[in-house]
Amino acid sequence: MKKLGIYLLVLAMLIALAGCSAESGTQNTSGTDSAGSSDGGSSGSDGSEDSSVQNVSSVDTSDMFTDRDVEVGYDEETCAEIVLSGSSASSTSDAVEISGSTVTITDEGTYVLTGTLNGMIIVNAGDSDKVQLVLDGVEITSDTSAAIYVCQADKVFITTTSGSENTLANGGEYVAIDDNNIDSVIFSKSDLTLNGEGTLTIDAAEGHGIVSKDDLAITSGTYVITAASHGLSGKDSVRIANGTFTITSGKDGIHSENSDDESKGFVCITGGTFQITSDGDGISASAYLLIEDGTFTIEAGGGSANASSSNSSQSFGWGGFGYSTDTDDSTSTKGLKAGTDISVYGGTYTIDSADDAVHSNGDVSIYSGTFQIATGDDGVHADDALAISGGTIIITESYEGLEGLTITISGGYIDLTASDDGLNAAGGNDSSGFGGWGQDTFSSSSGACLTISGGTLYVDSGGDGLDSNGNIYVTGGEIYVSGPTSSADGALDYENSAVISGGIVVAAGAMGMAENFSSSSTQGAMLVSVSGSAGSTLTLTDSDGNVLVTWESNKSYSCVVISCPELTVGSTYTLTVGSSSTEITMTSLIYSASGGMSSFGGNMGGNMGGGMGGRH
Repeated sequence: MKKLGIYLLVLAMLIALAGCSAESGTQNTSGTDSAGSSDGGSSGSDGSEDSSVQNVSSVDTSDMFTDRDVEVGYDEETCAEIVLSGSSASSTSDAVEISGSTVTITDEGTYVLTGTLNGMIIVNAGDSDKVQLVLDGVEITSDTSAAIYVCQADKVFITTTSGSENTLANGGEYVAIDDNNIDSVIFSKSDLTLNGEGTLTIDAAEGHGIVSKDDLAITSGTYVITAASHGLSGKDSVRIANGTFTITSGKDGIHSENSDDESKGFVCITGGTFQITSDGDGISASAYLLIEDGTFTIEAGGGSANASSSNSSQSFGWGGFGYSTDTDDSTSTKGLKAGTDISVYGGTYTIDSADDAVHSNGDVSIYSGTFQIATGDDGVHADDALAISGGTIIITESYEGLEGLTITISGGYIDLTASDDGLNAAGGNDSSGFGGWGQDTFSSSSGACLTISGGTLYVDSGGDGLDSNGNIYVTGGEIYVSGPTSSADGALDYENSAVISGGIVVAAGAMGMAENFSSSSTQGAMLVSVSGSAGSTLTLTDSDGNVLVTWESNKSYSCVVISCPELTVGSTYTLTVGSSSTEITMTSLIYSASGGMSSFGGNMGGNMGGGMGGRH
């Protein structure tokens, strides 16, 4: 965002410094998972499955879940029963060892648990064994460890029976019982799958709710999780096919992180209903995050109203200049977050986050889905490429609406409100404000580009409306910008060029830094000095009285850029704002009714305004 105050401040600082230089990634159940067979979806004990997956574009979700992951039934004639009774338990199975209030399962099979236990269930079977625990109205509390601890097995399934109510809890501390750092109510060193037709309530007064040190898969059931730390955590992955989740967490709601293998640490969700209230991120993956469907209501970090306190930043302003520094130890409070890629193919999202609502350190691709976003920082942020080809995105509150090194919009409906830039194509990572003195603050961001070829876009921005540290290309779609009222910003702002060859653009804002499209454009565009008030109707008609464009701005403006396919050189048009009309004859394809205005924006803004440390 180009602010006149920045230039004046930088000039003043340079002078001051000269004087003191001496102090210077669709559910499918095609896999099998019978005893002794390979686990086609989740990785086996050797961890080799999915090792080649590095990017969400290569993910086939049909491999995420096996038949047994989804199956909630069991053979009642062959299963073993474990009856819990306060501080002890009983079972007729030779594979069940009972020592006081500790129940240990040592062999493959299906075990049905009923009753109440103040103790813990341990699975310590063979490393090729598959064990199913069926919870049929159980209540297990472990004061000093996990309620269910999977020490060893190939894979464990926890199934809730139809209509059953089950509760697992930790008393608030974890005392070491072996070499493993047990720190959750359900803790598994092996692959873990949860499913069923009942309800499982998890209460972690300390630590996490459910943890798998391999893959964590959930395919059905109802889960109410309250955790001091993460709600759900899978080191290699979290895979959710369906279910109903209410998660309240002191850290992330859903978390996957693997620092040893970049191809792992991903989250894949193909359906379900999620109510997540997290002090940290709503859903976080160190690798990729892929969502195909689901209904998500996420409040992260106390929501957008809590932005200043949760982001641990300091800021000050002078003459339109904003600067902030984010501390390294600040808590991440984003709605959806991934280290490499986020891909959204559908679903409904209501996100209220202190930090970015959707954030990737790599790319973000939105193909479909409905988003309702309020955020204390960016609505959708990608360090690299942000692409939107469909869906509905409503951003009611943000610092910047959409941000990425490249932003490509080819479809969908977007309506956003931003206190700073509406769309910002700029390099660098996500940090509000100036971005740091050590960066090249007066050069364009290499590769920065904003491309719009389709869709409908409404922008209400306190800073620049459409902003690129490189180029802007418009080839289609409809774009309406209620731009800045400050003279230090422009409805259009670009470093190199802005080329239009199709579509409709109406960008209204302040006159001081206004820019028209570049002369290399092949579709006509006019920049007109005209006063309009908030809510007044702007209409452009041709000489025959045909309405070409009509629109109402959300705020007052002193100039407007209009481009539509019907504009031709030599033709006369009438621009009506409220009760006032102005005749405009297009003497050139790119026409500016006030040349001085365009020159100021293009020269001073273009030469000095680019590349403000990744936050243009």
